Amino acid sequence: MHVLILGAAAGGGFPQWNCNCRLCRGVRDGSVEATPRTQSSIALSSDGERWLLCNASPDIRAQLSNNPELHPRKIPRDSGITGVLLMDGQIDHATGLLSLREGCPFDVWCTPNVHQDLSGGFPLFRMLEHWQGGLNWRPIGIDDDHLEAEFEVPDCPGLSFTAVALTSNAPPYSPRRGAPTPGDNIGLLIEDRRRGTQLFYAPGLGELDDRVRNFLGRADCVLVDGTLWHDDELIRAGVGQATGADMGHLALAGERGLLSELATLPQTTRRVLIHINNTNPILDERSQERAALARAGVEVAFDGMRLEV
Repeated sequence: MHVLILGAAAGGGFPQWNCNCRLCRGVRDGSVEATPRTQSSIALSSDGERWLLCNASPDIRAQLSNNPELHPRKIPRDSGITGVLLMDGQIDHATGLLSLREGCPFDVWCTPNVHQDLSGGFPLFRMLEHWQGGLNWRPIGIDDDHLEAEFEVPDCPGLSFTAVALTSNAPPYSPRRGAPTPGDNIGLLIEDRRRGTQLFYAPGLGELDDRVRNFLGRADCVLVDGTLWHDDELIRAGVGQATGADMGHLALAGERGLLSELATLPQTTRRVLIHINNTNPILDERSQERAALARAGVEVAFDGMRLEV
């Protein structure tokens, strides 16, 4: 299984265009040792030729340019991208579909909740009907009665997918904002049947229960939510009032934080954080928090990172 990290930052990227927090200011003026990152997205492939996008961020054009595997190379109009899978309907994970309009029709895999939000409150599906038929919805069967759903993606032969309902928040334009239901956010367990290896991908993770812990424990590599170090980080930085819990992201630090959970995984499990907010001190490569991750054997994803699972 080939994994390209196209973007490793949370919404707004790093540095965020209108943010003057210590980290964004520091990466601009060179006073902080940190690497800029675009907004969160990955690409998956079983053969290194055909790629499935997991989320399509607003930074998709730059991300495609920076990854030769996704460039056209066979016919005058071409791409290594064969489809898109949406983990949720958030604007920073779906807006890139507009930049892919020249390649329509695309297969887009998502839950009924996400399809509803992207046909109503933020009607991408209806808007893109004007380009060569738009987007072909491929449903992922997560709902109140089905918290897990197994499916195949034809252009990823040898890989099997299990979608896992996660507790997080629905987008601001969703009628379920503040009262999310199963299907607003998913994690993915992807198995390479030929190698017998598994990746668990969850860029948005608001809570953990034993069901989700089971999927984390099964994976050879976990690529999971690193949005915030502290739950009240935006308040501490003076850039907002929302907590991580408000946004649907479990903070890394604390007795019940994600780092404590990752420490319980088998020693052989590779642990990688993605979807990192511009306020998170782990972006500062000389910070105490970054050193704590290194001691714990936890990696921080960066744009252009490649994983073989």
